[in-house]
Order: sequence, then structure tokens, then C-alpha cells
Amino acid sequence: MTFPYLFELPKIIDSRGNLSVVENHKEIPFDIQRVFWIYDVPTNILRGGHAHPNSEQILIAVHGRFSVTVDNGKKHETFMLDKPNQGLFIGNNIWREMSDFSDGAVCLVLASKPYDPTGYIRNYDDFLNS
Repeated sequence: MTFPYLFELPKIIDSRGNLSVVENHKEIPFDIQRVFWIYDVPTNILRGGHAHPNSEQILIAVHGRFSVTVDNGKKHETFMLDKPNQGLFIGNNIWREMSDFSDGAVCLVLASKPYDPTGYIRNYDDFLNS
């Protein structure tokens, strides 16, 4: 199991505005099967609070900033996402909680699996025992 890590995405600088791009198996180490974004998160609200036993994800702060705390049951770390050309890789079976969303923050999520309501561990004690 790979512990989550931050990585830089390509950034093409142009006087008309910057551009970043991702492609399957280049910047993203899996086939993207689902894309979603989280936005308009009220102050002091916690998002996530679950793990995916069989899905990898990349989180990108495409606007604003937010914190992501990740935990593999033995080690935990908090990452601040605040650059649209930076991704946080979260592998299988990693607990994640997102907090401290700035006003207008948008979190883009690229996932290796389609949505499956049974593909979540939503109780932390169950996660530790899995």
C-alpha cells in the first residue's frame, strides 16, 4: 500500500492564462473511471470520513484551498491543497477527511472506479479492523 503523496502536474505558462493537463497512465497512474467535484462547502464542515478498499483517487484544488488528512491505520498526515497544478494521490484503503475549505474552494476528484455505494468503509473502527 502506497501512502498518499503530493505531486506536481504539468503547468503550461502563457500570458493569456496558465493551463494544466492530466492523462491516463501519464500524470495519473490509473484509468480515470469517474470525475466529480466538491464545492460550496460550508465553514467548519468535514467531508470524506471514509476509505475505499479498491479505488485510487487524485484530489486537486482547482480553486481555493482545503486540508486533507489521510490515515493508513498506523500513520497519518495532513496535506494543504492550494495549487491547481498539484495533485494528492490517495491509494486503496486509506482513510481521508477533508476540512478547512476556503470560500469558493473547489476540489476535483479523479477516481479509478465508477461510483459504487458498497465500495466505502464509513466507520473508522471498521477501517482499522479491515
